[in-house]
Amino acid sequence: MAIPDYQTLMLPMLRILGDGADHTARSVIDALAAEFRLTPEEREQLVGSQRITLMASRAHWAMTYLTQAGLTDRPHRGVWRITDEGGRLLATDPARVDNALLARYEGFQSFINRSAGEPD
Repeated sequence: MAIPDYQTLMLPMLRILGDGADHTARSVIDALAAEFRLTPEEREQLVGSQRITLMASRAHWAMTYLTQAGLTDRPHRGVWRITDEGGRLLATDPARVDNALLARYEGFQSFINRSAGEPD
């Protein structure tokens, strides 16, 4: 299976964080890789000449977007959690969480308006 794009990772990421506990970024990335049944080679694939894996890069982009929308939080470096708003969204059982859905959140709109970069 190909490594999912960052938008495809958003809903599974919210589900993983949905227990309300703090999770390390590494544990979330590992859980996502397992959920998508990535091979060891796919898990180790790097972004160009960088030292970050493509899976980790996409997970971090997904987390950034979810955080800007107010659905997740980063209470400490390398620690991720769902917010009350994220829990409310998850309770609606969305079919997909992507940029189009995030656009309903003011924080995400502000982020997009001031953002110049695009994820890989």
